[in-house]
Amino acid sequence: MRLGIDTGGTFTDFVALGEAGGQVHKVPSTPDNPLRAVLQGLQELCPQGLAGAEVVHGTTVGTNAFLTRQGARVVLVATAGFEEVLFIGRQTRGELFSLSPRQPPPLLPRDRVVGVRERRAANGGVIVPLTPEETERVRRRVAELAPEAVAISLLHAYAWPEHEERLADALADLGVPLSLSSRVLPEIREFERTAATVLNAYLTPVLEKYLMAWDRQVPQATLHLMHSGGGCLPARRATHLGLATVLSGPAGGVVGAWKLARALGRDRILTLDMGGTSTDVALAAGELPFTSDYVLQGFPLGIRVLDIHTVGAGGGSLARRDRGGALRVGPESAGADPGPACYGRGEGVTVTDAQLYLGRLLPEAFLGGRLALEERAAAHALERLARKFPVPPRELARGIIRVANTHMARALARVSLERGHDPRDFTLVCFGGAGGLHVCELARELGVRRLLVPAHAGVLSALGLALAAPRRDVSATLLLAGPALTWERLTRAARELESRSRAELKADGLSAAAFAVAGEVELRYRGQTDTLAVPLKPDFRQRFIARHRFLYGHAWEDRELEAVTLRLHFLGPEPFPGPPPLAPARPGPRPTPVARRRLVLEEGEFRDVPFIWRPELSPGDLLRGPALIGEDFATLLLLRGFQARVTGEGHLLLEDPGAG
Repeated sequence: MRLGIDTGGTFTDFVALGEAGGQVHKVPSTPDNPLRAVLQGLQELCPQGLAGAEVVHGTTVGTNAFLTRQGARVVLVATAGFEEVLFIGRQTRGELFSLSPRQPPPLLPRDRVVGVRERRAANGGVIVPLTPEETERVRRRVAELAPEAVAISLLHAYAWPEHEERLADALADLGVPLSLSSRVLPEIREFERTAATVLNAYLTPVLEKYLMAWDRQVPQATLHLMHSGGGCLPARRATHLGLATVLSGPAGGVVGAWKLARALGRDRILTLDMGGTSTDVALAAGELPFTSDYVLQGFPLGIRVLDIHTVGAGGGSLARRDRGGALRVGPESAGADPGPACYGRGEGVTVTDAQLYLGRLLPEAFLGGRLALEERAAAHALERLARKFPVPPRELARGIIRVANTHMARALARVSLERGHDPRDFTLVCFGGAGGLHVCELARELGVRRLLVPAHAGVLSALGLALAAPRRDVSATLLLAGPALTWERLTRAARELESRSRAELKADGLSAAAFAVAGEVELRYRGQTDTLAVPLKPDFRQRFIARHRFLYGHAWEDRELEAVTLRLHFLGPEPFPGPPPLAPARPGPRPTPVARRRLVLEEGEFRDVPFIWRPELSPGDLLRGPALIGEDFATLLLLRGFQARVTGEGHLLLEDPGAG
């Protein structure tokens, strides 16, 4: 058995796969202790135990520690004279015209940076040697600062790591995790390498504590963690790479959507993953999207990750009136505790409350019938907030949904239109518990004609985790230009990096021979700063020129190129040939049979529309909007003009024939 477990801010999702099919489950998250919800779900899903099971876990433990600044107490060891690299950063500004730009809070204060008297040149020459006396002085100073983790980032250590290794040996007796830039991100660019190393040190002890608790509670299962690059890592290795788990859960969603869409013959997709706390979007144009330039609150991750854009718009996003009298929705969320007002504990108005007030949710069927929604509580919360504007509660509810839709539409445009892609050429894959209530309106706004709503859309991220294959991404700095930049030099460097990496896979207890390898090289015109990644193929020059022309509208055919970074991706065997059929582990009761549901559509008036219980649909069925389609963990609002066809696997393919 293979399980995917996705811990979100509001719900924790489970998918258990076997040879004959799979089961799905969902429980409310427990933000104070995420493992408590995991253990509850495992007990309900697998009462027989987990002996011999393999678990792939997408966790927000590291992400939440970073966002709330509750990570480890880190000391940074840097080359003397470069102690300010982390604080200076880059001159780029996220908000170019802001008169009062704000820097994100730092991960450590300046007085926890220890300068070490050493220096190596870019060519490896020793300018200032690292003496035993200096090593001992640094060790004593670091010990005085009482760190919970230490980050070591020395000048040019991406190519010449010997000084970092010697410092690590000297600091080993402190008994705290050590993050070396030459291991975390062995690539050129001092700020990015230092930021990634500090962030890794900041998150690793938090992840380590969580995994130790997991081992005590679930010793019988083999645990892997989903990493931000869309593959899984053995937990023992992930323990030292907290940085790699920052996009753990969202990566599972993109992988699941991609595999499902490809199985249906669609490889150009936009993904919309709307959960209780946030919405994650991505675009795949024939292949999974990756980036090395992902920035999280001002901190570049540096590592290769799936290119996912996140906005604070989810079912639990809170609505409020700002100081100027405008309606704001998110990014603050009610989360799982206290949750939306309709959960019976919270008082704030959320997107879920607005949808329930407009009749678009079936109270008795929510979460498989295990969490009955309180319509009266949602109505009272909306009425209180409506008096502050003042508008009728119905208008406020519609306004909340419009604002949330605007946030999500802007996010979808950012990964499509702003990057030169026409969203009308893509299939919009919608999943997450809340996405189906918004997807038709979003498709109309973007002009998208084709939509895919998977079976059990509310747990698709967990399915992506269960289907995830092992993956390992490695890199090396090249800095080859002019006559030195040849296909022979690139392949020689690739062979050397592959040989070292396969030895590491073997040391981790993995079958290195089972991994296929793919490569890419990051190139730039000589003198530029930014790079573009192209596949490691003999025609790498032509590919770079074509990509540069596509992105920027121009290219220089004869200008000298420089190869900056070589990347190799080791892809392990797929655990399953494709997405298997799924069923709820604990099916909720069939809602009281209702042929029609009274709800508010686009025009703002209550209408009676057909209500359809999705598990009762058969392959080939054709549905026409308006209609409300419900299931255990998600609801789909099919607007007028849309039609939905049920595939042989139970997925819904939506079309809007009238879309431009």
